[in-house]
This record gives sequence, structure tokens and C-alpha cells, in this order.
Amino acid sequence: MRRRHRHRLLRPLVAFAAVTGIFATATPNADSTPLEGTSAASATTTVFYYTKTKNWPATYLHYAPDGGSWTTVPGVRMETACTDWVKETVDLGSAAGLQATFNNGSGTWDNNGGTNYALGTGTVTVKDGVVAHSDPCADTGTGTGNQATVYYSTATSGWSTANLHYASTGGSWTTVPGVGMESACTGWWKRTVDLGTATTLKAAFNNGNGVWDNNNGGDYALGSGTTTVKDRTVTAGAADPCAAQAPDTQAPTTPTGVTASATGTSVVVSWKPATDDTAVTKYQLTRTGGTEGTVVTDVGSTVWSDTGLAEKTTYTYTVKAVDAAGNTSPASSAAPVTTGEKAPAPAAGTPLGTDPRKDPIYFVLTARFYDGDTSNDRGGSQDVTSGNAANNDPMFRGDFKGLVGKLDYIKALGFSAVWITPVVLNRSDYDYHGYHGYDFYKVDPRLESAGASYQDLINAAHAKGMKIYQDVVYNHSSRWGAKGLFTPTVYGVRDTQWSWYYDEKNAGFDYDGLTVEPKSGKSYYNGDLWSTAEPSGNTCLNWGKPTGGKSPEGYTLYNCQWPSPTSGMFPKAYYHQCWIGNWEGEDSRSCWLHEDLADFNTENATVQNYLIGAYDKYIDMGVDGFRVDTAVHIPRVTWNRRFLPAIHDRVTQRFGADAAKNFFVFGEVGAFVNDKWNRGSVNHSAQFFTWKERREYSADDEKAAIEQYDYEEQLGTGNQPTSANAFLNGNSYHTPDRSQFSGMNIIDMRMHMNFGDAQNAYNNGKDSDDSVNDATYNVVYVDSHDYGPNKSSTRYSGGTDAWAENMALMWTFRGIPTLYYGSEIEFQKGKQIDCGPTCPLAGTGRAYYGDHLAGGVTASDFGTVASASGEVATTLAQPLVKHLQRLNRIRRAIPALQSGQYSTDGITGSMAFKRRYTSGSTDSFALVTVTGGATYTGIPNGTYTDAVTGDVKTVSGGTLSVAAPGKGNLRVYVLNGPGKIGAEGPYLK
Repeated sequence: MRRRHRHRLLRPLVAFAAVTGIFATATPNADSTPLEGTSAASATTTVFYYTKTKNWPATYLHYAPDGGSWTTVPGVRMETACTDWVKETVDLGSAAGLQATFNNGSGTWDNNGGTNYALGTGTVTVKDGVVAHSDPCADTGTGTGNQATVYYSTATSGWSTANLHYASTGGSWTTVPGVGMESACTGWWKRTVDLGTATTLKAAFNNGNGVWDNNNGGDYALGSGTTTVKDRTVTAGAADPCAAQAPDTQAPTTPTGVTASATGTSVVVSWKPATDDTAVTKYQLTRTGGTEGTVVTDVGSTVWSDTGLAEKTTYTYTVKAVDAAGNTSPASSAAPVTTGEKAPAPAAGTPLGTDPRKDPIYFVLTARFYDGDTSNDRGGSQDVTSGNAANNDPMFRGDFKGLVGKLDYIKALGFSAVWITPVVLNRSDYDYHGYHGYDFYKVDPRLESAGASYQDLINAAHAKGMKIYQDVVYNHSSRWGAKGLFTPTVYGVRDTQWSWYYDEKNAGFDYDGLTVEPKSGKSYYNGDLWSTAEPSGNTCLNWGKPTGGKSPEGYTLYNCQWPSPTSGMFPKAYYHQCWIGNWEGEDSRSCWLHEDLADFNTENATVQNYLIGAYDKYIDMGVDGFRVDTAVHIPRVTWNRRFLPAIHDRVTQRFGADAAKNFFVFGEVGAFVNDKWNRGSVNHSAQFFTWKERREYSADDEKAAIEQYDYEEQLGTGNQPTSANAFLNGNSYHTPDRSQFSGMNIIDMRMHMNFGDAQNAYNNGKDSDDSVNDATYNVVYVDSHDYGPNKSSTRYSGGTDAWAENMALMWTFRGIPTLYYGSEIEFQKGKQIDCGPTCPLAGTGRAYYGDHLAGGVTASDFGTVASASGEVATTLAQPLVKHLQRLNRIRRAIPALQSGQYSTDGITGSMAFKRRYTSGSTDSFALVTVTGGATYTGIPNGTYTDAVTGDVKTVSGGTLSVAAPGKGNLRVYVLNGPGKIGAEGPYLK
């Protein structure tokens, strides 16, 4: 219960949370407390109150010791302490603190915005709502000995108060936290202290609430006279930083290197930075030409994108540099440019709508594939610390323009579907991968360019007969929250530790990932997330108090500074409120994966509608399917009730039932084990997600999720549905029963985990197929942007022969073969796939691939190169590339290898199987052996031709034998087949 004020503030608000004394004793350490100084615990509190901004004729302290009673209104009158301050010493008895309010004795109150002040023991100051710990009336430097005047800058830290904790040479340290400093001018605090006969002192500074600057653990050594301390730089014999400064009359240098380039009716202007005796604060860009006349624009960076200009018109650009005093440089040399024709807005695409099993998939991290437009490259806050800057390799480098330009490379490999990483606007320090979505309704501008929007990419791919599969995330957002749903305010103290991280606030600036934020000069922006002042309506616990922990850099961490499901920062309606404790437990579906991944409450209708609305936008653009990230972390019943029907209905509404049937949804169900069921938990096994529900659950989605989990877990692995959809009946294809299909296909995690050896992948894969609704739709890969086989943290390095064998299996066995970018040349083999910003991307499995694609390439068909020049020609000549091209041509020519059911009945051989697909006039029957020899019995009689060698075998007694082709090779005998497909190469010979 809380006592509330009535009209006219007759009583202060009483809060019942006890607050302990702060820094009764101090054990100093680096960047948190000073090296010296202690104070004894006290049973009293001396409260100092700042009166200057109130101008009250009298000041009263109305208080209650923790656990005790309040004084009679208006409380006790405080006595004058020194200029602008009054004080009162309170006997606390055994209490550890007190609740307090202040008033003028005539009904005007300061009760901390209705929450009272929670004060501890010792010396406490209250100044304009800020509670600190120092004596503002201590040593004012009026003695007759030596004196030191110290100025301390808080411009970087953003402290709202400052204290000087010091010891003159040979003397004792002041009582923690020292003496209060006076505001001298904007960003500077001042204190003059007596040194007696000493001429030097040791010093540390703090904000009165536990945040210290002790010069990285070494204290500051200061002398007598005037000294300034700014950003840990000590200037002895300094001039008064607050003295009237001579006016700045020196203009910046003239910008040089101005260039302007046009794409359609858009122009990108860039120039080299100018210099100034203080600092260049902005640039003035002047454009002349066209019907608009002269246009002057203020720009905060050295790059400007000018859009919406007239067609075929010459414009001229000049640039001036401006400093804080308004001094302006001469104009730069002029940069003329002529625009082209206006590119029509791309029409919304239409999904190709064909059977997805026909389309092998090439998986690219868009930002790491090919850089078609350097103007949208961004390094982010980790550019230097990661080592990327030293390599001239910004994390956000590749883009849609680069991908559009290299679609022919992917087509020349033989792929007809491209899986791209998430396209929504991200907002994290290292967000090039796309999985930290912030604005789900906006395409990240770091991926788009004039004439190369996301829609342009989709349309360009479709024009080449290629599909686009968009990676989507329904489970979580990042940095922190989701625009348009909820984004919390966090406590971000912008001190010397954290100034690199929390950008300065910039009213009206809207983060878009691309635009350089003018004040910081950086493209990342946390300025509208942080607040050192507690916001109204705050629900986060212990706002701004140190957690006791440290960041990886050793910086002090504060409550409400970093996202946490248990902090109260996120509303329960929209975000889950727990950490995952058991990865095979129910909590893995309803708790946070990581502190940087704010977990959506996907059982809430508002959240569901937010996500459905977002992804409807991309369906409308004509994408051909969704790869679903972290699918296992959302209950299957939620997928089956809400998200999967929404996808199906939207595609049906826009493009028809046939398109909806072939809109390919495949989920990442992270089961990183080698057994058929994930540690015995059906709810956490990939095949589980391919099925509809078998019973009705509560109408409430949250209750239904628990009911489903319990029901299926109790049934266990032995009572799950089975399917024959992937299997032949003898030698006959049968119409698959898809009536119980959920709408979600899966990545074949079991084969992936076992691809350290092709034989293991094959054995484990087919062992699971009876529990998948239709395993012919499984997405099969060896490694990815997350893991290699057996949950390895490195890219596959089994050797070229092993890669060729893996590919031969993937391209002929059931499922859809998928290749992670660069594996066609064993790119970055053995390299750690991801180490975050602790190492340069150039040394990881997510390195930039564009150097291997330089030059030109044109594909005449899937798997066929018409022409190639430059480095990309060398790439296309590699042995695995030749292998891939031929595998893709063989698979494309034989329908049984695309959509066929399979069987191993009557077959001897290690990786040998038969496949058949029958539909209308198509009847395709193939016998496959990978690596080893095989004998097939009970097969149809007729003429079989090997698609690899052209060898012809006539079967009259139902038996066919094949000699071992060897590792990396393959035999595909097709009944009434087309003959040899493609030319012999380093493999497939």
C-alpha cells in the first residue's frame, strides 16, 4: 500500500522500499572507486538541500527513518549551511536510511515527482532532484597556505554532479566521496582546496552515486595552481576553461576531392574531410542546375545521397565546411554530373510458384557477398575494435546491387533459388547478419541502392527464373524491442566508459541504419534508447544502480542499462519474462535466448498481428518462400494456429492457391544431436514441426501452448505420427498424403550434424524420414553461417574429395540441396564461422566473398557459363564448381532426383537407392549409387543409361549391377533416360 497526496500536497508519498547507505566504507578499484579513502558508518544522516532554484524563504525537511514514523508536517526547519545550501542532521537510530521530502512551510513541496527521496546514511546532497553524497560546504579553499583550483570536465560522461576526492601530499584522504564541486560553466565543475604546505595532491572524481573516474586505477597527480582534467588528460597551469574565450574567427579548410556520380535520377556526392582549429561541425552542400535553382543542404557527414532529381539534367555541386562558431570555408571545386532516365518504380513481383524441390538453393549473407554500392557500406560501432577497419572491410559491405549483379554467377553454378539473410532494418553493434530486427516493416537501407531496391532484386531474380527465399524471424527482436510495437528506455550513463556506446541524444533524429548521425558522426545510434534520468512510468527495477557486474571491457554495469526479461523493462504482454534454463524444456519456447534478443510473446494477439502484418508486406512483393529462424522457440500450436495459416492465406489471396501450395516455408529447428528425437523431447525435434495438431486445445494461445507441450511430451516419441510420403511402394510412386502437413518444412538438422562423413549423413537422414511429413522437401546442407557438422564452430574442411562426395549425395538423395556461399571453392575452410566483434570478419567463415567474383559473368542456362572474365572466371574454373555445375544439370534433367520418392529395398551398396517420380506424362525412374558399387534387384526391365558416363545397361531379369565409381563420383542409371548429361570433369567421370 502507498499513501497518496491529496490536493494541495498535505502529505508526501511514502515508499516502503528500504535503501541502504551508499559508500559507508569504500574499497577502491579501477573505474569504480578511488584507490584511497574510507569513511566510518554513521547512525546519522546530514541532509544538504540546494535552495538556489527554489528561492524559498525557509526550507523544511519532512522525513521518516526506514521502519519509523513521519515527522509532523511540515517537518523540521533546516539551517543555513553555506551559500545556496541548507542542512539538517537526522538521528536514524538503528535505521539504515530515510524517506524524505522538502517544502517551504507554506504548502509548496518537492517530493521527487511523487515518489519521495530515498536517502541513506552519511552526508547526502539533494540538488534539483539529483541525490549525491558529499559535503558541498566543505573546504572552500580560503586558507593562507598553498591552494589548488581543479576544473573537471563531465562533457563526455554526462554526470549531473561531480565530487573531488583528494589527499594533499603527506595528508589524509577526504571522506568518501569527497567534496562537492561547483558548476563552473557548461560541462565543467570547479573546486578550490587548501593544501597547507604541500604543493601536490592525489585525486579521483565521482558522481556521488558510485561512479568513479580514478584515472584507470592510478589516481590523478595534480599540482597547486589551476589544473584541468578532461577525458583523463591533465593540464597543469591551465587557463580557466570557463573564462571568456577569444572569438573563433578561423574558418575550416576547403573540402577537396568532391565527386558526384549519378544512377538514374539519384546522385551520390562525396568529399574528403576538411580540418579546423577546433572542429568541423557540418558541411554546406550547394546544388545548382535544373528548375529548382540553388539548393543548400546541411550535411553531417562526407557523403550525401541526392534523390528525386530531374531526368537528363546537369547539376553542379560544391561543398563548404562549417565550424561551431559559424566560420565557413571557401567553396570547393565544382563537381558536375548529369542524371539519366528516371527508373520506374518496380512493380510488385509474383512468386514463380513452381515445385520448390526443383530448385537447389544457394545461401548468401547478403552483406558479405558482393559490394555493388560502396556508398551504403557501414562499419558500425565495432569497426575499429573488431579489426575490420584495418582490413577496409566494413561489416555491412555487400548489398542488393551486388547480388543483382552476380545473379548470373549463381545461375552459372546451377542454382535456381537464393536464400538471403533477413532484410528488415537491424539495430545492433554488429548487425550485418540481419537477425537483430528492429523495424520489421522497413527494408534495411544498408542493403538498398538507387535502382537496386529489395523489389528490384526480387524482380531481377524472377526474370532469370530464380527464386528468392527470405530469412524471417518471428521469435525475437533486438536493440531492444521492435519499432511500432515497444522499445524501452534504458539507463545509459554516458561517462568516459560508455561514451563510445551511447550516442549523444539528437532530438528528431530517426535511426535508419544508413544515415550518419550528425552529432557522433557514426551510423549507429543508441541516443533514443538511453536516459540517465528515470523516465516517468518506469517499471524497471533498481533504475541506474550498479549491478555489481562488469562488461567484457571491464566497465561498470548498471541496472536497466542492458535488456533483461526479469528487469521489468519489457511489458509482459509483448515480451516473455524469463531466461531459458532448459533447452529441451518448455521454457525454451517461452524465454529469452540471449540478452541481445528480446523474446516476443508470440502468444499475444498484438504481437502476432505486428509480425503477420510485417511479413505480409514481403509476401506482397513476390518472394517465393520464407526460411524461418529459431522456429523451435515458438510453440508448434502457435505456428499452426496463427503464423502458418496467415502466410498461406496471404499468398492465396494475392497469387492464388497454386502459388500458396508451392510457397516454400522451411524452419530452423535447432536439434544439435545425432539421434532421431532430440534427447527424447518431441517438442524440440525438427520433424515435429511438419505436422498439424492432433487435438483441440484452449482458445487462449498461452494456455494452448502449455497444453500442447504436456500432451505431446507425455505421448512421447513412440506415439508420434508417421508418413510414407518419401518412400516408394516397391518400385511405384504413390500420391503423397499431405492432409496432416502443417505448412512448415524443415532444415535437415540430422543430416547436417552428421555430414562429417557422407555415409553417416545418409544413414542418419533416412532413419528419420518416416517421422517427417514429407522428407522430399527437407533442406539439406553440410554447413552454414552458424555451424559445421557435429555442431562444429568452423566451416567444413574435410577436403575436396569429401566435398565432392557430399555434393553427389545431396544432389541425388531426397531433399533440396543447399550450399553456403563460397563452399564451391572451399572458401574459408576450417575457419571459425563467427567470433563476433572480437576478431576481423576477414578471418572468419563470414568473410567477404566479392574478391572472388570480380569481373564479369553471363550464364546461358542453369549450370552453364556463356562468358566470364577477371577473377570470377578463375573462380568458375575450380574443380568443385565444375562438379556442382554438372550435378545441377543432371538433377535438373531427371525429375526423379528432384521430387521422387525413394527406396533401398532389394539393393546392396552403402549409399545406393532408387527414386521415382510419376505425374501425368512424366515417369522418371533412377538408380543411384554414391561412391561404392551396388546391385539392384527386382527393378523394372528395360534400358538404363547412366547420366554420368552414358553407359547403357539392358535389364531383362530385374537385376542391374554397378561397379564402384569412387569417392566424389556417382552413377545415375535412368530408365529410358536422356543419356550422358554434360562433359566429364575432375569428378563425375
